[in-house]
This record gives sequence, structure tokens and C-alpha cells, in this order.
Amino acid sequence: QVQVVESGGGLVQVGDSVRLTCVASGRTFGRYAMGWFRQAPGKEREFVAAITWDGVSWKYGASVKGRFTISRDNAKNTVYLQMNDVQPEDTAVYYCTSYNGGYYYEGGMEHWGKGTMVTVSS
Repeated sequence: QVQVVESGGGLVQVGDSVRLTCVASGRTFGRYAMGWFRQAPGKEREFVAAITWDGVSWKYGASVKGRFTISRDNAKNTVYLQMNDVQPEDTAVYYCTSYNGGYYYEGGMEHWGKGTMVTVSS
């Protein structure tokens, strides 16, 4: 059974940096692409970032490009989302997802965590 668990959210100030962590277990972590999505109150889920199984290719949503960085440590079964210069519009529940193969693609998300809330206060 695959489990995905996020951590690292909380209340932060505008301009702060925060790192989210996601640990996935239950299958060989290093074989699968991983990603982050977010959902703000009253809004639809939004793609944030994704990374291939080997960590050499990644993709970002337009609203976070240049501020957020996704990375992974396959030895620790962990993927990270480094969020810099956070803004009030970054307030959302952040979800980690494991894809059904080594590469990310739309609709390829397979397993989800329960999310971690990030609130950016001005």
C-alpha cells in the first residue's frame, strides 16, 4: 500500500521561505515521478511542480516559476518543495502526489497525500 505524507506547512510571512517535505512509502520510490499541487480556498486544484524519477527534469506552474524549487532524495524516499518569496496568493493546501511511472504527465497522478496547509500572512 502506497502512502504519501506531506509536512512543513504552517503560518509564514510575506517574503519568507518555507520547505515542504513529502515522504512516500510502499513501493520503490526512485522509480516514480513526484509532484506537488495546491488548492486555495474556493479554487480548483492547481499544478505546482513535478520531477522525474531521476531528478534530472522538472516542470513548474506559471505562478511559481522562479520562486519554487522541487527536488528529491531517492535514498530518503523524499521529495521537497522549496518555496521562496512567498506571497498571500500562495496560501493553499499543498498536496504531494506520486505518478504512475517515471515521468510526469497530465492525468498521471496516482497516489496522493492528505495535504499540508500553508498560510501566508501579510
